[in-house]
Amino acid sequence: MNSPKIANSNYLEYVKRLQPRTDHFKNCAAAFGVGGLICCIGQFLRYVLSYVGLSGDELAATVSVILIFGGCLLTGLGVYDRIGRVAGAGSIVPITGFANSVASPAIEFKTEGLVFGMAAKMFTVAGAIIVFGVTAGAMTGLIYYFV
Repeated sequence: MNSPKIANSNYLEYVKRLQPRTDHFKNCAAAFGVGGLICCIGQFLRYVLSYVGLSGDELAATVSVILIFGGCLLTGLGVYDRIGRVAGAGSIVPITGFANSVASPAIEFKTEGLVFGMAAKMFTVAGAIIVFGVTAGAMTGLIYYFV
């Protein structure tokens, strides 16, 4: 009978033979290009909205809302999934990726109903980030208020 080490090495060789090759340079270039393009779109929106007359916090909030809406809209139309297949991590990093991580589970579980499906599952991926952000913001606000 084969020893566990020989069986394990045989299995690893088998998996390595069947595993598809990945082109790391191509994946990095696609992530960089798509992530950079999303950020350039955000910067373009910033320039256009500053030309219209927005500035400061209003400008930053408006650009963020437009990018989040765009990410949710593209997720709902099924376009953001195709972008993610090509771009990989480049589609996750910008704010549109966060919008996608909230909208995708909501769309996926909408058949289970509004409360137990969409509302409950919407924050499964991004829930920890939202909870941490709200908690950190509240703590920072309290510290700022008392100091």
